[in-house]
Amino acid sequence: MFRLWAKIFKDNRMLRDTVICNDTINLSRTKKIFAAIDDICYQFDLPKPIWLDSTISDFKKHDKTRFTQDNFIERIDFDYLEIHVIEEG
Repeated sequence: MFRLWAKIFKDNRMLRDTVICNDTINLSRTKKIFAAIDDICYQFDLPKPIWLDSTISDFKKHDKTRFTQDNFIERIDFDYLEIHVIEEG
């Protein structure tokens, strides 16, 4: 089971969160992450974020990263979207 937790924050308060589960066996970890981000963007009605070098680096180190305004082309009305892998297996 692969689970990714997504949270939207504004002014140090969590506005929304969701957990995306994926138990597809034949997908790579990267494809599961991208599929989860697609689901998150659909649920939260967000544009897809751009993975910057700093975002990739944080995610590789901690299995967690934040997408700020710099990661989005369109204007967002929150401070950041945080994703965190909470279960892999």
